[in-house]
Amino acid sequence: DVWHTHDRLLLQVTDDGQGGANTKTGTGLAGLTERLDAVDGLLVIDSPTGGPTTITAELPWRV
Repeated sequence: DVWHTHDRLLLQVTDDGQGGANTKTGTGLAGLTERLDAVDGLLVIDSPTGGPTTITAELPWRV
């Protein structure tokens, strides 16, 4: 899903995997977090054991 508020662009991806996604193991999500930090963005990960995983990227929305 993709949407925006008056000041943020949000992108959200959900899967039906087994959960456990985090920025501590591997480099993929950690790299996304670093890239979003560089533009005042945020990566939010909700990935409980057993799933599902939902990852939301928030970026500044500038007109």
